[in-house]
Amino acid sequence: MLPFADSTHPLVHDDVYALWDRLAEFSAGDGDVALSHLLTTLCAMLKAQNALWSTVVRLPSLAPKDPLFGWRPRLARLLHPVPAMVASVQEQYDTLLSGHVDSSHVVAASGSEPFCANLLFEAMPAEWFEGEHYRRHYLEVGHGDSIQMRWSLNDDVRIHLFVFRDVLAPRFSALDLELLCFVMHGLRWFSRQQLLSYGLLIADAPLTSAERKVLLWLLDGLTEKQIAQKLDQSPNTTHVHIKSIYGKFNVRNRSALTALWLGKLR
Repeated sequence: MLPFADSTHPLVHDDVYALWDRLAEFSAGDGDVALSHLLTTLCAMLKAQNALWSTVVRLPSLAPKDPLFGWRPRLARLLHPVPAMVASVQEQYDTLLSGHVDSSHVVAASGSEPFCANLLFEAMPAEWFEGEHYRRHYLEVGHGDSIQMRWSLNDDVRIHLFVFRDVLAPRFSALDLELLCFVMHGLRWFSRQQLLSYGLLIADAPLTSAERKVLLWLLDGLTEKQIAQKLDQSPNTTHVHIKSIYGKFNVRNRSALTALWLGKLR
């Protein structure tokens, strides 16, 4: 049975379905705008202050006793990139890459479930909230609580989502967690499109920033000449980027690339 499936929550249903419909209307070239819309809407639904969307990949060459089982961050997007929060995220990412991790990071990475979510105050022991990590990465940036969620797109790629409330707000409840799970269970396709736009999941190598811009316009149906005009670059430069994109995705033409985007291949 789906959360909020009874008739006592019609407005919740309407809001969630409206969100799903709106996200499906965004064109491929508006992937970043679509993600901002998703995170903004989630914060409004949950009365949250900020949200962090992160792509996490499993690295193959780490030590056998790695506490994170090989999982490391690859990309991150903050809804509101205020300086203190940006610095906090960067510090944590640097720490994760160095192998020195906090117990909350281990909790976030542990387990092989395809979908997992928890409330911070249920996942962590009471003494953790007296420690440096909670002080530095929550209280000092104005956050008091979070919901952490992750889901797998394949054996080596996950999405991690955090939503945060400020220190003066009430804690997230079980109903908040249930609502977030309901929303995100219906958006696996959206996660896949976000990663494809960066060349993750199926490309042989991640896309460069320039290639990603070209890819999004390709998927929107623009010609090479139109893309070159949009990006203020020469047609030859655009052509080189397109050939590189095709090579990384192992396709020969735009139709095959679009089929990947729509999930019709592999």
